[in-house]
Amino acid sequence: MLFVFSISSAFAQPRQTGTGPGERYYPVHDFRDDFQVYDERAKSYVPYIVEKHADQTALSVYVDLESNRHYSLLIATRQDGYLFINAALKRKLRAEGWQVLNIDSLYKVYRQPELFLTIYGSPGLDNKQLLIGYPKSATQTPILLHDDNLSVRPRPSTIYNDFLGLGLLFLLTTHTFLFTFYRRAFQRFYNLRDLLSVRAQEESFLINRPLSSTNTLFALNLSFVIAYLIVFLQSQDLTVFTSGTLLLAGQNMGGLLSEFFLLSGVTFLSLLGKYISLEVMGGLYKLQEVVNIHYFKILQSSLLFFTFLTLLLSILAYNTWVVSWSQSVLLVPVVIFYATRLALLYFVIRSLEPIKNLYLFSYLCIVELVPLIIGLRFAL
Repeated sequence: MLFVFSISSAFAQPRQTGTGPGERYYPVHDFRDDFQVYDERAKSYVPYIVEKHADQTALSVYVDLESNRHYSLLIATRQDGYLFINAALKRKLRAEGWQVLNIDSLYKVYRQPELFLTIYGSPGLDNKQLLIGYPKSATQTPILLHDDNLSVRPRPSTIYNDFLGLGLLFLLTTHTFLFTFYRRAFQRFYNLRDLLSVRAQEESFLINRPLSSTNTLFALNLSFVIAYLIVFLQSQDLTVFTSGTLLLAGQNMGGLLSEFFLLSGVTFLSLLGKYISLEVMGGLYKLQEVVNIHYFKILQSSLLFFTFLTLLLSILAYNTWVVSWSQSVLLVPVVIFYATRLALLYFVIRSLEPIKNLYLFSYLCIVELVPLIIGLRFAL
């Protein structure tokens, strides 16, 4: 038995205990069976099958960052190739060389639980290796990437899909409630012709009582719309203010709901703060007579604009296969909207009060233009 064991040991293959550069990493997960390729006929990504996709040069895979913290991503190709992250070209892959990416660094840079990686190079699966490994030592210096490119990538299925659908139903419910029980006010707020009218009805119950229960409910509904829009943009990898850092502890429905209502509360308090600032500045400029109309026009224009923008972006997201979301999706319409509203407020106030242009410009710059500039500075 000892003779047989010694013979078998002599002819046995040496056991490989490591992988990666210098075999300094313990293998944790091999993505060989997880690769996907884009199918033109199906217009979607399908699992890689050797018999069908042997000539494919671009292999893609989703990498779960949250479940693999403190590990490293190991990439190797037998021939020169290219690495894409979220469909953005990041670096060239040298033949017969290993690239080591620290997953903690990727999570910190991209601030999302999952990344979409594509390795482009020679056809076939045997020429590419993608592994998750645990370093035996700290001698390997990881490559830190910076996400400075925006590009098109397949839309992954995340918890956002469920929340965004429920959010649309919630907004539909709130609008239905307001239309049913406050129909007269609803028809006044959502009236483009009334918004563009320079001659405002000063005796209107909506204008004379800016903090009435009716106006407060419509301001709260506006807060829901803006909060939903912020979460929607966050789901498209666009961070508004610091909304992208609110869910780093975990991606779940409860976290999204708490974020949504937190943003709604902050927006609602901002609208109330807007009215208080108008009262203060109106008293300083002796324009108390126009404060109520000014606030009403702000609510009316914001309800029309943000409701329409949210509905439009939702339609595009649910009916367009791949959309290149960029900062201009929100930045350009918002700038145009606020510039138009500033001009409208100028003509409305001029029609109500005989005030000098310089005096009026000073008032509008403080209450409208300065907050806009500060908001854009710390927004996207």
